[in-house]
Amino acid sequence: MQTQLADFIRNTADGNEADEILRKCVHCGFCTATCPTYQLLGDELDGPRGRIYLMKQMFEGASVTRSTQLHLDRCVTCRSCETTCPSGVQYGRLVEIGRQHVEATVERPFGQRLLRRLLATVLPSAAVFTPIMRLGQMVRPVLPPKLRDKVPPRQRLLQWPQARTTGYKHKMLLLAGCVQPAMLPNINIATARVLDALGVQTIVEPEAGCCGAIRLHLGYRDESLDDMRRNIDAWWPHIEGGVEAIVVNASGCGATVKEYGHLLRDDPAYAEKARRVTELARDVAEVLGDFEAELTELGRRRGVHTVAFHPPCTLQHGLQVRGLVERLLGALGIEVRLPADSHLCCGSAGTYSILQPALAYALRDRKLDSLAALEPQMIVSANVGCIAHLQSGTPMPVAHWIELVEHTIYG
Repeated sequence: MQTQLADFIRNTADGNEADEILRKCVHCGFCTATCPTYQLLGDELDGPRGRIYLMKQMFEGASVTRSTQLHLDRCVTCRSCETTCPSGVQYGRLVEIGRQHVEATVERPFGQRLLRRLLATVLPSAAVFTPIMRLGQMVRPVLPPKLRDKVPPRQRLLQWPQARTTGYKHKMLLLAGCVQPAMLPNINIATARVLDALGVQTIVEPEAGCCGAIRLHLGYRDESLDDMRRNIDAWWPHIEGGVEAIVVNASGCGATVKEYGHLLRDDPAYAEKARRVTELARDVAEVLGDFEAELTELGRRRGVHTVAFHPPCTLQHGLQVRGLVERLLGALGIEVRLPADSHLCCGSAGTYSILQPALAYALRDRKLDSLAALEPQMIVSANVGCIAHLQSGTPMPVAHWIELVEHTIYG
């Protein structure tokens, strides 16, 4: 694709990156076949190729309108198009640049600005979000259905593994996240229990918090980069102390932490540290893949033998981790079934289910239909948002796959 960038973005870091990405696009349209919003709406401008044209036009100086903003807003940023693209177009990075320009150019209606500011303030702060979630869980039975969907019932907590002075062969950091400890805390506890059984000491650094994804995708880039710098500062003493990995069990967070090196590449104080964090960050499936033999020996107690697996977009398209969860569960004697549309988004996509509820619920219901057709005992996934979103539409249990692994070990 030929480009002629306008003065406002030419020879800038964002402009150079956008130009390089745009030039890789050959208009083939393969991406439309795997775009969830194009599948629902059938509008070229609600598919990757159409959105790329819109961004090319605005980077070349065309006027930016509310219509442009709407089509970019409707993108779930699932990055399925990247997996499909034969030319290697990094659409996810391009759309982040495009959204930044649109946010700076087109003023949103007051209600949208207020909601987005509220989400960017409340969700990344555990100190604010946790009491709100606790209150929501207390009054959950009387909440309106759409609000109740966002409030999972309070879990009966597993016991965090007791620290040992001996017996650990490995030491790793665990990103607790911002909403996960309040919404579905057993995911982190189950992760720590499984790692403990494998001889891995798990460290949760209390000063680390939101990975930065929420604010980044809402357009608050500077605040997002501050989230990333705070995490790096919190983790750095442990990194210097020799931790082997930063374990992330929410694939949405993992995909963002893997981008720290890129997002902070121009920050002289943090570029090298961010690159190191990117190297150390691993999804929990990648970590357990190194312990497959030991895990198979430990996993003996099974009440569930057939599951449907929804691989989150951030796991399969963002982190490019495919087949590993299925292999690990299979090694434990659990049959894993994948739906035919396993490459498509469930509609959760961070704050997308709040900002674009009609599309999000349509995608959820499609996904649940395809998962239910597999006749599993339960549904498992690998991202807190996907789990909560799917659970809101079905009575079938939905859990993180690591919780199932924990159950096979401890019963």
